[in-house]
Amino acid sequence: MGKTALITGITGQDGSYLAELLLEKDYAVHGVVRRTSSLNRSRIEHLRRSHGAGGKGARFTLHYGDLTDSGNLNRLMRTIRPDEVYNLAAQSHVHISFEQPEYTGDVDALGTTRLVEAIRTAELSTRFYQASSSEMFGTSPPPQNESSPFHPRSPYAVAKVYSFWMTTNYREAHGLFACNGILFNHESPRRGENFVTRKVTRGVASAVAQGTKLRLGNLDARRDWGHARDYVQSMWLMLQHDTPDDYVIGTGTSRSVRDLLEVAFGMARLDWREFVEIDPSFTRPAEVPDLVADARKARDQLGWRPTTSFEDMIREMLETDLAAAGLDPAAVLAPRT
Repeated sequence: MGKTALITGITGQDGSYLAELLLEKDYAVHGVVRRTSSLNRSRIEHLRRSHGAGGKGARFTLHYGDLTDSGNLNRLMRTIRPDEVYNLAAQSHVHISFEQPEYTGDVDALGTTRLVEAIRTAELSTRFYQASSSEMFGTSPPPQNESSPFHPRSPYAVAKVYSFWMTTNYREAHGLFACNGILFNHESPRRGENFVTRKVTRGVASAVAQGTKLRLGNLDARRDWGHARDYVQSMWLMLQHDTPDDYVIGTGTSRSVRDLLEVAFGMARLDWREFVEIDPSFTRPAEVPDLVADARKARDQLGWRPTTSFEDMIREMLETDLAAAGLDPAAVLAPRT
């Protein structure tokens, strides 16, 4: 068996794709899951069945834990002694962070501190990946790279800036092999349903099936959207590099929410204007106008490049959501051009 990795946030979109990648590379993968009243492990259930749910010889093991509980994190670190830790757990919804700023800070900011401190006090040579976010740049002029100033515009982004600098501090002060991956927006059929890309692809399926309307906020916001499956590759590459560093990850192309609607509804031969309504309640108190990555450093030093086009990603998401709505994607979607 190869290396051992610990992934927080393993039940999320990125955690599930990363777990698949590491298992393919012969890792033993340990995931941290929160104890809740209902189980939501659909993204990783196939891994639990195929690689074991625990016990001697299992390559995929889940542990109860939470980034708000330092004692538990310390025990996990000393028990598992991982070669690599990927911190993907977070309250990751920007709009919700305005409603839950304290909780967002506790998990996203102080949670990172608890985790790197657990590595340090266990005296491990563990390599650490911190999931930073393009939201940290806020109103910093595009394109944004590793030298662009941070101007966070939400409690989520503020918490991510804190965790970025705490990761940097543990690298510089304690010699921890710690990397910040500043990932721009990345999507997939596994994306949470309260994120705009899934709102749109599910909205297309609902429009086809029932003619229902989709409510959205700011259609002028521009983002750099790529596929999560490509982006987890960059996480792994960062921890295989000779020296720890921070990297911006993105496609280098900016699109508006309006562009997203045009592509997604267009694939289903629909005019999005007939199905989309503007709802001011979805508008953020402080908007981030334009995020687009300058990922030349990752390309030059890590050899990382995105492999999935925006159109292919949206089609994949549409196929999943149309099928979930009981529709035949082949009958709904226009042929590939």
